[in-house]
Amino acid sequence: MTVRPITEDDLQAFIDNALDAERHRDVSEYLLANPEAAARVSTYRTQAAVLRSAMEPVAREPVPSRLNLKTIMAARPASQRPQWFRLAAAAVLMLTVGATGGWITRGYTLPSMEGVAALAQEASASYSVFAPDRLRPVEVRFDGSENLQQFAAATLGRSAAIPDLSKSGYRLMGGRVIPTARGPGFMLMYDNDKGSRIVMLARHMTVDQDKPMVKSGKDDIRGWSWAKNGMGYSLVGSLPSEELHPIADAVRSQV
Repeated sequence: MTVRPITEDDLQAFIDNALDAERHRDVSEYLLANPEAAARVSTYRTQAAVLRSAMEPVAREPVPSRLNLKTIMAARPASQRPQWFRLAAAAVLMLTVGATGGWITRGYTLPSMEGVAALAQEASASYSVFAPDRLRPVEVRFDGSENLQQFAAATLGRSAAIPDLSKSGYRLMGGRVIPTARGPGFMLMYDNDKGSRIVMLARHMTVDQDKPMVKSGKDDIRGWSWAKNGMGYSLVGSLPSEELHPIADAVRSQV
């Protein structure tokens, strides 16, 4: 049986986990054979994760009482209620859609997260997207050559460091460029060969150019972040914070 061509709609549905099992398998096989499309899908995933992470605090806010359908109906004369019911229903629909898109415009008026806090958020988003990825977790795999170091230097400059965490039980898998609202970041991924992965994200800082190490955590992702001489670093994973801390210290001692 001939497999239907993979379209852009299929790729978007793949990112959103909206495909049935058979079509998901078809797209996975297509991406394995098409590195350019796989790279594009990875970029889309990163952008979606960063946006979702940035907007999550807004999405969690309760709907203002003034936009409650009952409140709107009660505030209007009965003769006007049919018309206002339609308007109120439209407002509710807009709010529902806003959970994934419409609330974005509100974000332009909210104070954005900056400095090390923003870096920690970006690292957590990168971890949530790429750590579970068994298809293409990194762009450039570590193979013992200078390729990964050159890739890092092209993103961050010649001072880019590649920490060795083998003494902490983690081997270097490779890295990738992460687009952020504050410029390109460089992500390194490590694995302990027991199912646990950790991610380090580094980028240039315009805020918090020198910042002591601080702890971060949200849901099941925890991390330690800091900045030195204008370069920021964030190490994140699913480990308890107290287990992740000595690994972050090992990174800090090498960068």
